[in-house]
Amino acid sequence: MTRFLGRLGGWCARHGMVVLTLWVVAAAGLMGASLVLGSPVSNDATIPGTDAQRAHDLMRSGFGPGYETGGTVQLVLYAPQGQLIDKPRKEAVERAIADIRAVPHVKQVDTPFRRGGIASNLQIGLITVRMEGHDPAKPAEAAQAVSRAAQPARAAGLEVVAADSSTPADKEIKTGPSEIIGVLCALLVLVLAFGTLTAALVPIFTALVSVAAGLGVIGLLGHVADVPKQAGIMATMIGLGVGIDYALFLLSRHRKLLADGVPVQESVRRTVASSGGAVVFAGGTVIVALSALVLGGFPLLRTLGLVTGVSVVTAVLTSITLVPALLGLLGHRVNALRLPFLGRRRGGDSSGWAGLGAWVARRPWRVLIGSVVVLAAITAPALALKLGPLDDGYAAQGSEPRRAYELMASGFGPGVNGPLLVVAELDEKAADAKAPVVKRLSDAVENVDGVAHVAPAKVGDTGRTVLIQAIPEYAPSDSRSADVVHDVRALSVPGATLHVGGKVAALTDAGDRMAERTPLVIGVVVLLSALLLLLAFRAPVVALKAAVMNLISLGAAFGTLAMVFSVGLGSRLVGMDPPLESSSLQTFFFTVPIESYVPLMLFAVLFGLSMDYEVFLLTAVRQAYLRHRDNSRAVAEGLGSTGRVITLAALIMVSVFVAFIAYPDPMVKTFGVGLAAAIAVDATIIRGFLVPATMVLLGRANWWCPRWLDRLLPNLSVEGHEEDDHDVRPGGGAGQEQRDDLPEPVGARG
Repeated sequence: MTRFLGRLGGWCARHGMVVLTLWVVAAAGLMGASLVLGSPVSNDATIPGTDAQRAHDLMRSGFGPGYETGGTVQLVLYAPQGQLIDKPRKEAVERAIADIRAVPHVKQVDTPFRRGGIASNLQIGLITVRMEGHDPAKPAEAAQAVSRAAQPARAAGLEVVAADSSTPADKEIKTGPSEIIGVLCALLVLVLAFGTLTAALVPIFTALVSVAAGLGVIGLLGHVADVPKQAGIMATMIGLGVGIDYALFLLSRHRKLLADGVPVQESVRRTVASSGGAVVFAGGTVIVALSALVLGGFPLLRTLGLVTGVSVVTAVLTSITLVPALLGLLGHRVNALRLPFLGRRRGGDSSGWAGLGAWVARRPWRVLIGSVVVLAAITAPALALKLGPLDDGYAAQGSEPRRAYELMASGFGPGVNGPLLVVAELDEKAADAKAPVVKRLSDAVENVDGVAHVAPAKVGDTGRTVLIQAIPEYAPSDSRSADVVHDVRALSVPGATLHVGGKVAALTDAGDRMAERTPLVIGVVVLLSALLLLLAFRAPVVALKAAVMNLISLGAAFGTLAMVFSVGLGSRLVGMDPPLESSSLQTFFFTVPIESYVPLMLFAVLFGLSMDYEVFLLTAVRQAYLRHRDNSRAVAEGLGSTGRVITLAALIMVSVFVAFIAYPDPMVKTFGVGLAAAIAVDATIIRGFLVPATMVLLGRANWWCPRWLDRLLPNLSVEGHEEDDHDVRPGGGAGQEQRDDLPEPVGARG
């Protein structure tokens, strides 16, 4: 791989304009095609084989698509002054209903002036509209069309808000300024570190091209696969982070070689041959971790993981092709546009980090114990992590979904925002005498603890399907709603088989499926990542230790998430707004549940990203160890040579992730907080103290490998050097000894 990457990097450096043109054209073409042809997305959050899915299938076959989630639109009416039953307001509502019936695809409109359609205060009412023939993947568009037709009610002074009946998977995450903020923060960090604007712009430009190409591919994939609406924002977040980081690692190595007097073309070749291998391997670990999500049993999570992996692939490809092309074109001008007083360091690049490594090597036990105590304190709150579905009560204050949620909860109780759709299959005997069976079904469901009331039962055209809408006493995000779902499913009514659907039931099933599959996904990711490290470093102890260290960084991420969202200490700081009627204590400790699939997605992303830094640190330590066989010295030298660049890369990635916390969507905020916390802890406490301390204590055992295993493993070099044995400095001639800064390949036997 080293030889191939060296040749690829050298070719790209010599043909820089060709490579640059190809990438710009490809990125522009892909983005243009996705804009022209559209970027279809799917709101399919179903989980095959679950009871909720069975309920929706029966509902569709027995009643048609108008009864499915996405086939019903509700408009909430609110009279700030007076009551809805007052004659002028009632007439205005009736005119609005007549206009709504004229909207395309509207099949049925239920007036609020029916039993149960108006709240007891007579100020809040519901218009229920059943759709047929529209695209069920576009519930928002249907709601907007219906809402626009209710203008007569607004003209009469009524507030009309479209209630959102979709699941969190349906939410379209709209883009905002976070991408720009993240890029500007990364640029500022690079300028401060390099001191030259030209060098700082190389990783930024490369990452932007990479993200554009990745988003174009993802948009086009929507025509042949179900791409979740979250895919674009996740790909942008991860793509920017790894794209800038990978280019940074290559650029740092190249500038160091230039400073040592290596010619530009040769420096680029060596950079891609060495650091390029580590980039490929690091990107591969992220892709492996994301691909393991296919085992989660949740189609949304599986597709989200695979599609997000596209951004990592484009980041790796641009790093090993576009970066060397730019470096070849710029030559020594990569250090142009130097800013005064910036980027000038005393004592060399690594004196401070090497000193830290030596300090750790002299007192490994104290450092180990101190690191474990600090990490345990950060991780401990993870025990309080609260998983559960998010409802619109957590949407941005003042947004239409939040307003509709609060009006409905105020008028009809919190459970009306997440009704249970109880669908019963009748056997032939019960179908012949369905009236008493339907009555028993309704009574049984209504008597379940936690059910506030049930709507009149509806019987399908075949007479074999019964639909009962049950309103829980609790909000959709309340864990007690899931208990109600399980209790209703546990009912036994002779002649009928019950299934429970609706968004609360679907999210309950998703949580159960995630809990069931999480151990499998974690085991596969850890095993495959450890295997990749074993192939790279030929050291079982190092591979096992790296997997454990990455799990520790994940614990820190979940601990931070628990403190911010589950305990509520900081939820307002990240933009989560408590209900207006909350007490001062509830406002300060505003708890927010975390979607059940988020921890597994975070695990895959973070495990892969943490492995990046592990690879770069272990590579440097291994190279130093192969030179002089002194383990403690090798740890200090490895930390010294990589500490600065890893810290810089982590700072950039944390800046990007923190910028995305500004998104109004709670899911994006969760990912932003979790990713930023984990990367910050991983690059400081773990890579700076815990990993060096454990490697010093393990000594030569770090690189131990049984002979039989050594013979079986392929000779894979992650970061080595090209086979040339001559000095390429000006004046160097063939046959001179190899330079010390180009050590033996990491994967070399010995």
